[in-house]
Amino acid sequence: MRNIKLFNVSASIPRQLRFLETLSRNLWWSWNAEAISLFRRIDPQLWQEVRFSPMEFLSKVGQNRFKELVSDNAFLTHLKQVEDLFERDVRMPGKSAEPNGHCIAYFSLEYGLAASVRLYSGGLGILAGDHLKSASDLGLPLIAVGLLYRQGYFQQQLNSDGWQQENYPEIELHNTPVTKLYDANNNEIIITVNLPEGPLHATVWRLDTGRIPLFLLDTNIHANPPEFRKITGQLYGGDRKMRIQQEVLLGIGGFKALIELGYDPAVCHMNEGHAAFLSLARISYLNKQKGLSKESAQEVVTRTNVFTTHTPVPAGNEAFPLDLLKPHLDALKDDIVNTPEEIISWGIAPNSSNSHELSMTILGLRLSQHSNGVSELHGVVERKMWHHLWPLHQEEEVPISHITNGVHLCTWLSSEHFALFDKYLGKEWREDPADERVLARIMKIPDEELWRTHEVSRTALIRNIRETLERQFRMRNASLAEMAKMRSVLDQRTLTLGFARRFATYKRATLLLRDPARFEALLRNDERPVQLFLQVKHILPIIPAKR
Repeated sequence: MRNIKLFNVSASIPRQLRFLETLSRNLWWSWNAEAISLFRRIDPQLWQEVRFSPMEFLSKVGQNRFKELVSDNAFLTHLKQVEDLFERDVRMPGKSAEPNGHCIAYFSLEYGLAASVRLYSGGLGILAGDHLKSASDLGLPLIAVGLLYRQGYFQQQLNSDGWQQENYPEIELHNTPVTKLYDANNNEIIITVNLPEGPLHATVWRLDTGRIPLFLLDTNIHANPPEFRKITGQLYGGDRKMRIQQEVLLGIGGFKALIELGYDPAVCHMNEGHAAFLSLARISYLNKQKGLSKESAQEVVTRTNVFTTHTPVPAGNEAFPLDLLKPHLDALKDDIVNTPEEIISWGIAPNSSNSHELSMTILGLRLSQHSNGVSELHGVVERKMWHHLWPLHQEEEVPISHITNGVHLCTWLSSEHFALFDKYLGKEWREDPADERVLARIMKIPDEELWRTHEVSRTALIRNIRETLERQFRMRNASLAEMAKMRSVLDQRTLTLGFARRFATYKRATLLLRDPARFEALLRNDERPVQLFLQVKHILPIIPAKR
């Protein structure tokens, strides 16, 4: 076997610009307009080419350009301004979670933090990412746990027949802002959980999102056999057995990682049923390490667990066949104190026709005193849906509330809107956007300026669509004539309606066609033209959605 070593060669960043490296390793930059502007200022074209990945960007900036920046006083002033903001928002002491201190632990199978960090697939991950960013802004003592996927979720392209093709490019860790964690003796921190086939080992990486540390478990290490190394290969990849392995690693392994790192969470928040095994690890910890009885440990865990459920449809509620699940519960006998029979009883509804499956949603609901849907109507639907778990309660008393999904404002606003709001609302709108005194100033924004900002954003959107389509057609080996057409699709002055989401049959995209005559009339109105674009990604393995 040939001995091959890979080397990454990049320019040396001068001392005066060293903060750029620090900035690239914390995702705080992704929601700070000044930081994004700073990177773009160095080389606008390269910034676009690397798809807004700061670490890859800095590795490709030439030494001569760095030398120019050292002599550019305006750039150095801009750099200092961003560094001062970073110090205020990220490094100011007293607001971050510290080992041995009380904290909130957030568990999710995916995180949508930045386009360059491919640990997400859809809305569940975007919500998790915005949750971390908002916690950072608010100074909450939050820590987060997930998995480090080496391929992430697939990247798609359409072939010449219009059929979606999936690609799984390897994530380049040297261009990803993650840091492997070591103990006091400089040994890799290794977390082990037991599976039916043997022990599964995982290293722990840290990804900083502002003040919030996200700890990611990685099974792609030499200590594991090849089949175990694939467990953190793809998000939602593999078969049902691999999904159980991923969720055991997230819940059991993730909590063990926090204890190993010195954290003792006061509250644990599960983003969907994927993380429900976490409760078993918490009960075991309180029983073995804190001396509580199993019953008392279960009560403490239930009272300090938070569970968010996202969808009422069966496809969005994880369930595992008992014949597949039970061997995994048996293998965990050294990691948990509850018997498989106890766990199964918690995850099956009374008098259920699905008594051959354990529902991760039911397990999460039963072991959480605080549960919520993601909108007011969703809360009503969930209380009705799960009423049979609390048959002695009135439906409106079922302990599932709602917290309407929001977004992290600074992530989703365009730079043009940032500038407009700074001009008329003052920069304090960023600190407390819900402040009524700040919101009252919105009426002072002239209509023409607001509309001009909207038009600039729409123009940028259409330019992005054209560039994306041209790139897609080039990958399909389309003709020059076809690619030329893509450079002029859509009209920058026409009302534009967008539909962008993961595609599954249960998401009901066909509602657009519920009234074909009305839909056609909208699109054919020459006096009030309307254009529509769909940006979708079908959910594997739902083949009807792909069709």
